[in-house]
Amino acid sequence: MKRVVSLVCVLAVASLMLGGCGGSDGAEAPDTGEPILIGAALCQTGIQAPLDEPALRGAQLAIDELNANGGILGRPVEFINMDGKSDPVTVGNVAKQLIDQGAVAIIAPSDFDFGGPASREAQAAGLVGISPCASSPLYGSAALGDKQFTMSMWNTTMGAATAEFAYNEKGYRSVYVITDDFIDYTKSLSRYFIFRFDELGGDVIFEDTYTQGQADVSAQVARIKALSEPPDFIYISSYMPDLALMIRTLRESGLNQPIVGGDAYDDSSLFEALGEEYGSEIYFDTHGFLSAEANPRYTEWAASYETKFGSPPDEVWVMPGYDVVMLLAEAMEVADSTDGAAMAKAMEETEFNLLTGVLNWSDAASGHEPDKEAAMVELVKGEPKFLGWVRPEKIPAP
Repeated sequence: MKRVVSLVCVLAVASLMLGGCGGSDGAEAPDTGEPILIGAALCQTGIQAPLDEPALRGAQLAIDELNANGGILGRPVEFINMDGKSDPVTVGNVAKQLIDQGAVAIIAPSDFDFGGPASREAQAAGLVGISPCASSPLYGSAALGDKQFTMSMWNTTMGAATAEFAYNEKGYRSVYVITDDFIDYTKSLSRYFIFRFDELGGDVIFEDTYTQGQADVSAQVARIKALSEPPDFIYISSYMPDLALMIRTLRESGLNQPIVGGDAYDDSSLFEALGEEYGSEIYFDTHGFLSAEANPRYTEWAASYETKFGSPPDEVWVMPGYDVVMLLAEAMEVADSTDGAAMAKAMEETEFNLLTGVLNWSDAASGHEPDKEAAMVELVKGEPKFLGWVRPEKIPAP
């Protein structure tokens, strides 16, 4: 039986709200014991930054909370992030530097292509590596090693969840798919969506392709308009910044079908770019929602965030950044150790109750597959609306 833990301590949050919280260097910490160093290669510049920069803020809040409440294993916690610069080589290099500085665990960027190099360095050093939100099924023990994890649902879940939502909840029966061939995330997300939608009996009219950076979706628009019958909806697996351009171009061209996608849609810059005119009938699944609708603990947590940063949380990616630090802390406490093998075993055997949902992992032999629900969201006039937590009835094999 798995041990069940909750990673949000109400008393800890209350103490932060009453006493305030500054940067991690100024937070209260135990006076004894060598610091425990957690390293991160989160990207603060480049295309990955919209996901990783908010996650860094969440991680910093978690470090403050831990140190204000005794640290980990009675020792203060030190946290160092080095900018991965949205470059896989840089990510690997900074992870190695952090390991050389004594990091006991590595937090990798929220994508397999960008984050994988950090986890490979962690594995080579015998350390746990973990990504807050990398959703490719390649992010796990099979491809990266027995101490490597992602906190995200895999694209198997993300793709199946939207396929079942479209078919069962919305009654859509035909889809035109546009897949950005940018990275494994965008390609595999479409693959698992298509597999499940087809399995349900839906008609996948065509899978078109797009290349991030081309800034021209006119060919895809022309092909959709040339169809003898229009699709019930359009599934787009892409990334910002081009995702906003693609959706706006479709709408401006008179293609007003509902649009469905994955967690890359969960970006305030997308909401702003689409606005009231173009930002409706858009559905996506993601990792959480910035309100107590999705988690009753949100209100207290958001208050502590606002105390530290001076404004409410602005991106959902803040929450997994917080969760990943608290999860590592709990794994060390359960293992009573900072040893990589002991931590990995504790992570396999523990059920974690996170701001972003309940998470269980399979063992290393089964790939460290994450068992986690998806948050379904609708965009209405440029504003996100929480529809609920969903778990697919059937998840494709990775």
